[in-house]
Amino acid sequence: MTVSEPRASRGETSPVSARQRILDSSYHLFSRHGIRAVGVDKVIANSGVAKMTLYRHFASKDELVLEFLRRREELWTRGWVEEETGRRATAPDERLLAIFDIFDEWFHQDDFEGCSFINVLLEIADRTHAIHVAAAEHLTTIREFVRGLAAAAGVADPDNFSRQWHVLMKGSIVAAGEGDVDAARRARQIGELLLAHERQRLAPPSRQRK
Repeated sequence: MTVSEPRASRGETSPVSARQRILDSSYHLFSRHGIRAVGVDKVIANSGVAKMTLYRHFASKDELVLEFLRRREELWTRGWVEEETGRRATAPDERLLAIFDIFDEWFHQDDFEGCSFINVLLEIADRTHAIHVAAAEHLTTIREFVRGLAAAAGVADPDNFSRQWHVLMKGSIVAAGEGDVDAARRARQIGELLLAHERQRLAPPSRQRK
């Protein structure tokens, strides 16, 4: 599945459609090239709107970036990771593993763009900056999704488990960016070990002694 942005109609000229073109263009550019490398002029040229139009909808580039991050969560976190794992599996432990199944397909795509939230954290090093804070919060949303699955699976410490699982997720994405397109499969193997440990803990004492 390609993680991409919806396309706006180029034939519309209303203020709403202009804003949509700005959002579509910024999503496409920011997700593939980062926020530092893409200036406002590039977004304007790509969206086909006037500079005055862009600033009428977004007071600054920072505001546009924050909206991009919100949209990324809507499309990537909610619309892809959560929905697609739910489509592929119903049991919470299987949904956890399904994350790496869909990551594996994503990593093998020619247009694999990496995690925008991670990329933004690296581009904006100041932890007090609104954009850095927002990117961290969007990553927390992903971890909370994992935590919910872990709790439903009966994991003893869902918070700690979700942080471990999130390390696997983020690590596999970075490894894929380095060129290891099979990183998700390796992460899945480690995930299976973590889940096996939890199943062993939940097993009756008689079975644990065997």
